[in-house]
Amino acid sequence: MRPSLLFKLGSLWNIQSFTDAAGAQQRNVEPLPETRPFRSNDPVASKKNSLRTRDLDPRTAAKAAIAAMNDRFFDSSQNIWSPGDPWWVSGVALTGILDHMRKTNSSDYMDQVEKIIQAQRASLSWWPQGHGEFRADSTDDTGWWALAMVRMYDLTGNSTYLDIAIEDEVYMYQYWTDKPCGGGMYVDIGRQTYKNAIANELYIKLAASLHNRIDSDTEYLARAEKAWSWFQASGMIDSSNNLINDGLASRSDGTCFNNQLPVWTYNQGVILGGLVELYQATKNETYLSTAQTFANAVLDANTTLVRDGILTEAGCFSDESQCNSDQQVFKGIFAGNLAELDAALPQPDDPDGEDGESRRPYKSFLQLNAQSMYGRDRSVVEGPDGEWDLYDVGWAGPFRNSTIAKQASALWLLVAVL
Repeated sequence: MRPSLLFKLGSLWNIQSFTDAAGAQQRNVEPLPETRPFRSNDPVASKKNSLRTRDLDPRTAAKAAIAAMNDRFFDSSQNIWSPGDPWWVSGVALTGILDHMRKTNSSDYMDQVEKIIQAQRASLSWWPQGHGEFRADSTDDTGWWALAMVRMYDLTGNSTYLDIAIEDEVYMYQYWTDKPCGGGMYVDIGRQTYKNAIANELYIKLAASLHNRIDSDTEYLARAEKAWSWFQASGMIDSSNNLINDGLASRSDGTCFNNQLPVWTYNQGVILGGLVELYQATKNETYLSTAQTFANAVLDANTTLVRDGILTEAGCFSDESQCNSDQQVFKGIFAGNLAELDAALPQPDDPDGEDGESRRPYKSFLQLNAQSMYGRDRSVVEGPDGEWDLYDVGWAGPFRNSTIAKQASALWLLVAVL
């Protein structure tokens, strides 16, 4: 069941990389002067994407998506979804279910998630040297499951799950090196040749999350802040548009620069959740304003990441149908982390005042995407206890087929609007 890492790493492992951040060009991310509710600048698109708005009940739709996901993709003999697909995607699917239970105050899927965790925390057949507890052959795969354990702890209060996440942080931090790049975490544990955005973003979010759940901690917060300071100066953030590229490449002298590889939506998303956790740890509103800068850069009508108001995985060649089994889940991850930012923004004293809409500046964007996905990208199938919903990758439609990654992405979006 070894997952393919070719998409994430591939020939990038041949890039000899990285720089001393102190000598790299500083990339400053300035907060935008204000945050406004999302509006599509295309009135025709806004009208057409409002189709079936009244049909969407996020709570019902999320349950129908989980039912279809379990029926079509879950392998009960191995306690994982689609065993031949990338292992980390099941960690994302698990997190989607955990967030659904947390937001709906239910335990509907607890038996299933406990079985999944028990099975997947065992030593991995393709990486036995990790000795289990989700310690995989890449720091990003470990990070996804570690964050799922944080969610499980939040849901149950059982410290066993927090202890697993602590072990995973220790494992990941082993692959932080001061040289090259003046810091940063390798994603590829076996070869240690590539420092990319997602591994370091996941680490920031994990370390800050641990601080926020462990009394009197100082170590995890210090590590999270160190990682964020390095990330901000690393060169991965394009200062011309505040979008984050995939990672770093190097010159012969060992200095680093932005490799200009695609701007994936999940790289724009996980950093939002990490900065929210840092804000919750410190109450420093700079973290929130910087997160808003990243979020607004994605929603900017001048980028290719949003078309007619709908989030798009523009890095997938000519269209989203070309996205592979990793890329298909990216947008849901962005949506979930955007919702975390939206919920964390300080609110005015009068929740019913005229500025009520601005209280949740990203709510309308998330709702528009959920409504479009539900109306244009859904296939209804008959289940034994009612209708179940399958989803494709393009939230503007049309529906062609579904996979575990597409379904998990849809679930994250639906949970984001609960």
